[in-house]
Formats: sequence, C-alpha cells, structure tokens
Amino acid sequence: MSTYILVVDDEPDVENLFRQQFRRDIRSGRFIMEFATSAPEALERARKISDPMLSLILSDINMPGMSGFEMLPKVKAARPNVPVIMITAYGDEATKRKATELGAAGLLTKPIDFGLLRGEIDQRLEQAA
Repeated sequence: MSTYILVVDDEPDVENLFRQQFRRDIRSGRFIMEFATSAPEALERARKISDPMLSLILSDINMPGMSGFEMLPKVKAARPNVPVIMITAYGDEATKRKATELGAAGLLTKPIDFGLLRGEIDQRLEQAA
C-alpha cells in the first residue's frame, strides 16, 4: 500500500522540488504525493482522500488567506489520526510551541533539509504501521 502525503504550500515551485526530491519513492509507488496551494484546498482534499490512504500532511505556516496554524485544528478535527508536520521559515521557540499546542507532530524549517524530512516521514510511517 502506498503512503499518501499531502503537501500544502502556496509557493509555485514547491511541487516540483518535492517531486524531484522524492522521485524514486513516487516512481516505485512507495509515496503518492498530492499538492494543495492553499489551506482551504488542503482541507477539501484531506476530507476526500479515503481514511486508510492519507498518511501524512506537510504544511507551510505562512500562506495567504488561511494560515497553516488556522488550518491545523480544522484538519486535526477532520482527520485526528493523520500527523501534520508544519514547515516554516521561522523556527523560533514561540513558533514551535504554538505548532505543538495546535497538534502538529513536528516542525521543520526552510530551506527544507530533505534528508531530515525523509527521516521524519519514515519515523511517522513506522509509528502508523
């Protein structure tokens, strides 16, 4: 069974970057990655993806309209068993604390260290298994 990862970021180059970094996993069928460019779009997709398929959500915090922090409690209410890792350019203690308080499973800072992200994904998937 493939791991379904939903990536939420308003930056247009994020999808290409993630597809390049995880191309082997995507080609082999290990990961299915879907992308949303806004929090409302991500909430809609999270609701439509069948329960056992959605394994992880990676979300930027700073987005126009609804922020990742505003989206987090809503997605956790709809999908309480799906871990959400927040991604931000601001990895200060206040941001980490707020992410944790809102239910985030982790926080990564930009620029993304894809080796670290791969480790986070593997760890979350092991916990879910």
